[in-house]
Amino acid sequence: MTYRIGVDIGGSFTDFAVLDERDNSIRTLKVLSRPDSPGSEITTGLGQLRDLHGIDPREVHYFTHGTTVGVNAVIQRKGVKLALFTTEAFEDVLELARLKIPHIHDLFSRRPEPLISRDRVFAIKERTDSQGRILKAVDFESVKAALVQARALGCEGIVVSLLHAYRNVNNEKQVREWIGELAPDMLTSCSGEIWPIIREYERTITATINAYVQPKVINYLGAFERALREMGVPVPPRITKSNGGVMSVTQAKAECVQMILSGTASGVIGAGYIADQCGYNKLLSLDIGGTSADVAVIVDGKPEYGSGEVIGEFQIFIPSVSVTSVGQGGGSLAWIDRLGVLQVGPDSAGSLPGPVCYGRGGTQATVTDAFAACGLLGHGALGYSAVSVDVEASRRAVDLLAQPLGISIEETAETIIELAISSMYTDTSGLVSRFGIDPREFYFLAFGGAGPMMGCYLARELNMKGVVVPPTPGVLSALGGLVADLKNDFIRTLYRDFTPACLEELTLAAVALQHDAESWLHREHGADLPYRLQFSADMRYRGQSFEIEVPLESSWLSNENAQGLVAVGEAFNQQHQKIFGHSDASAAMQIINLRLVITSPTSRPDLQKLAHSDAPVIPQSVVSAWVDGAQQEVWVVRRNSLLAGQSFNGPAIIAQDDCTTCVPTGMKIDVDTFGNLIITSLEAAPHGN
Repeated sequence: MTYRIGVDIGGSFTDFAVLDERDNSIRTLKVLSRPDSPGSEITTGLGQLRDLHGIDPREVHYFTHGTTVGVNAVIQRKGVKLALFTTEAFEDVLELARLKIPHIHDLFSRRPEPLISRDRVFAIKERTDSQGRILKAVDFESVKAALVQARALGCEGIVVSLLHAYRNVNNEKQVREWIGELAPDMLTSCSGEIWPIIREYERTITATINAYVQPKVINYLGAFERALREMGVPVPPRITKSNGGVMSVTQAKAECVQMILSGTASGVIGAGYIADQCGYNKLLSLDIGGTSADVAVIVDGKPEYGSGEVIGEFQIFIPSVSVTSVGQGGGSLAWIDRLGVLQVGPDSAGSLPGPVCYGRGGTQATVTDAFAACGLLGHGALGYSAVSVDVEASRRAVDLLAQPLGISIEETAETIIELAISSMYTDTSGLVSRFGIDPREFYFLAFGGAGPMMGCYLARELNMKGVVVPPTPGVLSALGGLVADLKNDFIRTLYRDFTPACLEELTLAAVALQHDAESWLHREHGADLPYRLQFSADMRYRGQSFEIEVPLESSWLSNENAQGLVAVGEAFNQQHQKIFGHSDASAAMQIINLRLVITSPTSRPDLQKLAHSDAPVIPQSVVSAWVDGAQQEVWVVRRNSLLAGQSFNGPAIIAQDDCTTCVPTGMKIDVDTFGNLIITSLEAAPHGN
């Protein structure tokens, strides 16, 4: 067995990264995605890898996959029709949510409609108290009546979320058992099993999103597995998770919410890998695809993690890579509103028909078409020759907007680009403020199909330190899946005052979580694998409404360590001081949840270094393109012709098989030891090369 393969299926392209373990070389490929025929892009890609590079699918011993199928179902609200069975008198849990509006400064901002409308929420007579004691057993007749009504409304799945199920899930299991007897075909999930956290809304919405996407995910993963078997891949695939790890397909089908940010997290893990290997300590990953742009903070090669990430219009409360959507992608559509004002997004051309210049039936100009109309694209095929860029088709599409606006095609195209960058600037500025970072100290690591195309423009507006473009930016998400670790999260709610009396309960919870974690690793992945454990606790001062996560040492969580509780309290005060700038060591504290992450590391190849050269860069050609409000001569440079140590100035177009990097006036491009493009601002910005 020779090869490890990572695959990322996006809206427009499916990316492959193949590691040949004989020499640590990495080969990459892009093929067009086929949302109309899931699995066929896998067959096509593996076939091309075999024909082009002699990679036999039967020699693959590790296969990972990241996908956006779950998150897209939520964003587009194209999931299954669900019913919610909840404790009597708590039927408004999704309707009330947290009584927040999405945008507090927008007078027209509206709260989203729940994924389960109020007429499909049914009361179940039962009651469990906050300590997990069952005060009232489940009433069978209420379950039966609710099921009859749910089926009459055409519901295809049921979410069972009962009060205090994070403490005791038995009543939820009883409801599911009776549903199974009365309606064996009805897909049913229990909130206390999906993610057993305190707070009813947070647990209910997380379980709801899991059930909402589950049928689509199950069908998709089934087609994916069949495609691998047909091509002769002998190993079961692993699926990338929202927390940056990987899991089995079996777990992914049962716990779909754990892979809701699968594709996005893969890109961040890939960016962290590049940062760690190349020594870039402060990065913002910039992943721009066909429909969206996502940014994550990476410090010392490690991405930030959290919970409560926003998926479409809803938060999910599982551990995940902290990623913020900051605007439109390369396929975002340009249009003129009823007041005659040019707009960009949020609608996207997707993979079908895609941008007009792809020649797949698109008629409405996109951001990608705007770059083509400016002359910045079209100097080579894209997507490993999967797409040829039709510049004239883009110009015709942009002209349909230019005529009513009364300006030239080039001016209209540049305005489309500026609008897209403006949207990203606003949202990225908010992220920078939220994390308290200085953008002048950070590079963008630009990847995805459109990240290198747009990254320099956004970095210039934010006054970033510069932009790093890795050797294969168009397939970095696939590479991220290839190097992701086996990883899973576990949680136990304690919700009690933090006093010496809680040491025994804390110890028992730690032992139980460790047992669950080790059992998961053995059950899901069989062999005895090396692993590491990381405990943390959600803590707060008494009287606070929400808590912060505090990393803990496992040695602190033992009855034999009398000083363990003191260390936990000190760690909380230090974390509170770090986040909020103040702490109070004399204040009473509470511990809400104990968490555990188990990680089994995946071997990561060392990046290969590029040969060095002091020779001047020779462009492939010099073209005329519209840059910064004027027609200019622009170098076109082939990425594979560049060597470490070489440098040149913008404006420039760096063309390669998986994407195009566009560098505006006033920026300098250097090639580092690993072949990364390091793009920074010139102090005295000369024009041209």
